[in-house]
Order: sequence, then C-alpha cells, then structure tokens
Amino acid sequence: MAETIGFYTLSVLILGLAVLVVTAKNTVHSILFLVMNFLCVAVVYVVLQAEFLAVIQVLVYAGGIVVLYLIVVMLVNLKGEAEAHQDPRRLSVIGLALAGAVLLELAGILVYSSGSDATVPSSEAVAFPVQGNVEELGWLLYTDYLIPFEVASVLLLVAMIGAILLARREV
Repeated sequence: MAETIGFYTLSVLILGLAVLVVTAKNTVHSILFLVMNFLCVAVVYVVLQAEFLAVIQVLVYAGGIVVLYLIVVMLVNLKGEAEAHQDPRRLSVIGLALAGAVLLELAGILVYSSGSDATVPSSEAVAFPVQGNVEELGWLLYTDYLIPFEVASVLLLVAMIGAILLARREV
C-alpha cells in the first residue's frame, strides 16, 4: 500500500513538474524544473529496484543534458525580436513530404508488428547467463536490442556533427 501511494505521489509530482517546464516564463526556471523532474524519475527507478538506471538518469540527464540546455539558453538571445525574414532556400513541401513518409513508415511498422505472431522468443523464455541488473541490461542491449541501440548511436553522431557544423558557421 505504501509503495502504491509513493508511486502515485511521484507520478503526480513528475507530471506537475513537466507542466511547469512547459509553462514557466523564465527559461532558467524551466530548466531547473526539468532537473527536478529528472531527479524524480530517478527516484522512481530506485523504487523499481533499477539502481543502475537511476544512476544513469542522474548522471546523463540531470547532469549532462541539462548543462547543455543551460549553455544553449545562455548563448541564445531570447530577448531579441523574431526575424521577419524567411529563408528562400527553405523547402517546406519536401520537408512535409518527408515527414509524411516517416509517419507512413511508422504506421507500417506498427501494423506489421501487431499482425505478426511472436516468432522471436521472449526475453523471459531465454535463460540469461548473467545475474543482476547491470549484466542483464547489457545482455539485452547487445542481443535483443542491438539494432535500436546502433540506430540511436548513429543519430547521436549525426546530431553531434550537425552541432559542430552549426557552431563552426557562427564562428
């Protein structure tokens, strides 16, 4: 009973902080609400006995990502007026077509995955040769979820290269 009350309390707190992140007028306050939100999510991981995920949540999100947000907020002039100029090189129709193609692809994946029977053995059926949270997470990450893990790493690499190119143009 106490776990249920704690979970619902944390859920309400996380949702409330998420609303404050979006509705705060000061961007620095918004980032501070985001840090508190990440810390509450880490507490949920601790309650679920996923201590490794809680530590990663605090280190990566509450530490690294929020520092990047703060740097961006401090570098960008948010007090300035919006530019009325529109870039003539902007191709809105192509962007809309690509977004539609991605949505169609996601819909196709959902239809295909919901229609197919479970031919791949579930993770409970496979006996793990390791014990513990971290070992099991690593085993799953590099066996069952290898492709999504690699796709995420490529996306992060592309984002990093894009950020370097954007910063290089400014300097």
